[in-house]
Amino acid sequence: MSKVERRVRSLVREDGEMRDAIETVLDNASGGEVRWVDVRDQITSGQWGRLIEKEILVDGEEGFALADRDDIEAGMEDDSGGGDVETPETTSWSKWDKLAGLATLGAFVGYAVSPVRNAIAGGIDVVLGPLLNVVPFYVVIMVIALGTGMYSTLLRAGLMDMEKMGAYQERMKDIQERRKEAEKRDDDEALDEIQEEQMEAMGDQLGMFKEQFRPMVWIMFLTIPAFLWMFWVIGYRGSEAAYPAVAAQELVVPLAGTVTWDTGIVGPIQMWILWYFLCSMAFTQLVQKSLNIEMSPSAS
Repeated sequence: MSKVERRVRSLVREDGEMRDAIETVLDNASGGEVRWVDVRDQITSGQWGRLIEKEILVDGEEGFALADRDDIEAGMEDDSGGGDVETPETTSWSKWDKLAGLATLGAFVGYAVSPVRNAIAGGIDVVLGPLLNVVPFYVVIMVIALGTGMYSTLLRAGLMDMEKMGAYQERMKDIQERRKEAEKRDDDEALDEIQEEQMEAMGDQLGMFKEQFRPMVWIMFLTIPAFLWMFWVIGYRGSEAAYPAVAAQELVVPLAGTVTWDTGIVGPIQMWILWYFLCSMAFTQLVQKSLNIEMSPSAS
């Protein structure tokens, strides 16, 4: 539902006389525009002002233009009194989503259990290990960050329905607006109905969580092994480095000066972790801009 339609429904619900005022404006609109002089004998200046305030009427060439005639007419249709925004259908997880979730939980164990970490990192080392003989470790981290930024963006764009996320947010916003209007009118009956609808809408929060978490499962499923490999290469929290020479490489960074990859920069956060996250954030933004992928929810 568009903003114009929602505003029209809100006005009509709040003040029954606004329906007649809007119909008068529609009847007198010529070429999509209407002037105050054409309707001043049929509607009040207050009603005219509210239409402008709610941006149902916007600036035109000779007078005020209808924001969107179709949406205005849709907003004039009979309203059952419930919400203006339909409840979006909840996305169900496939068996592959669930398997990826279980595998991700298993990979998390690698951070604490050495045999699991060594097994996962050893497999990844077959692919990434040869790079250490070709380019410096900071370049390897950049390659990993670029890869994670690429597939995380594509997975979020492909698995998370932004329109559905926008619909969840639109419904909650609609309920909040109607609640404020009912409170202004001291309409206890409407408040009770809205309260019941809010309780039912609690399921929307779960729906939004499922929409957001589904791509995250796949992102972690692919990212954790690469992260465990870097963990394994450098050594972390007392574990022995698989590549001691790489861990002992010195580099100069702003503020910290000369450090090695296993130096704690911010508390327990070692240099390689900080460098990975900086590269990952930068490449993720670059990929989103390059592919023109919008990550914020959109409402219809």
